[in-house]
Amino acid sequence: MAEKTKPAIGSVRDQIDHIDNTILKLLKERISLAKDIGKLKDEGNRAKWDPLRERQIYERLLANNHETFPEDALRSIFHEIITTCRLSQRKAEVAYLGPEATFTHLAGVKYFGHSASYKPMDTIDDVFAEVEKGRTTYGIVPVENSIEGAVFSTLDSFMKYRVQICGELRLEISHNLVCRSGNIEDIQTVASHAQPLAQCRNWLRQNLPSIPTLEVFSTGAAAQMAANNPNIGAIASSLAIKTYELQVVVKGIEDYMGNTTRFLVIGEKSPTPSGADRTSLLIGLMDRPGALNEILTILSEENINLAKIESRPIKGKQWKYMFFLDMLGHIEDDNIKRGCDRINSFCSYFEWLGSYPQGDA
Repeated sequence: MAEKTKPAIGSVRDQIDHIDNTILKLLKERISLAKDIGKLKDEGNRAKWDPLRERQIYERLLANNHETFPEDALRSIFHEIITTCRLSQRKAEVAYLGPEATFTHLAGVKYFGHSASYKPMDTIDDVFAEVEKGRTTYGIVPVENSIEGAVFSTLDSFMKYRVQICGELRLEISHNLVCRSGNIEDIQTVASHAQPLAQCRNWLRQNLPSIPTLEVFSTGAAAQMAANNPNIGAIASSLAIKTYELQVVVKGIEDYMGNTTRFLVIGEKSPTPSGADRTSLLIGLMDRPGALNEILTILSEENINLAKIESRPIKGKQWKYMFFLDMLGHIEDDNIKRGCDRINSFCSYFEWLGSYPQGDA
């Protein structure tokens, strides 16, 4: 029996080229249809973003894939496609804690894709101000870290500005020690934001015990300093390495594995239900014994899962606190709406910060 002739590499490559051209043709058709949908939504005064529809798309694609194409890569590819098509209906400008290549910038690209326009801000407070005043469509801010806990400047900004939470995501954080030369001997100071310095304190103490640290307002600013000074090392993101043309001295210097930061997307209006949502509240309690217990009892009676509670002091009022509550569910869910109405009646202050799709765990 004659041996089956194997196709030449050139023939296989021609098939790949044909597939690529077909994918491109379909992508052009998809973005054209997305623009048509945007016009129809404008006519009906409907929101551009339908998180339930997007979640259904991912579920259908993953089910039809039958684990043939790597799932993480498939989700990443279609996230970029879906986000680009949605942004074709209305271009989004996103404010973030800058400069370029901070972890917040990286989180923004992960959430909105590369088609959005990104605007670096000097502080988290500035991000909130840009969104509240309508100068940007969205902002993205860190709210808590799995090791260091809450980012208090973000919580405090929610007490100052009127914005709503539109989404969340979790970004696994890997810290790199970088500098211009890539040689650890050249480093005389290590610069970074306070959180990365804290998350790498044991590594720094063991490996660079005599080298002082310098706290700056962002990892991007630290990377900029390292790019301009050969004796400064920075703890920075993978995006910073490319952006500022730095060399890696040591990868992954964080003290604990699984270091993850949760980010919130803020905007003018929260989205409609996705079917897997989270609701955030900012409340002030009545000045009486058992006030917090009354709130927790309401949540229990309404079968509401409390995902997080955090207290913050009220500026200028000694021993007075506001509480941030995260609950699983959407404000349009019957039990969440009923629970919020009941909680409101027990509070001296009540603000619904938003209901939004849960980020991937």
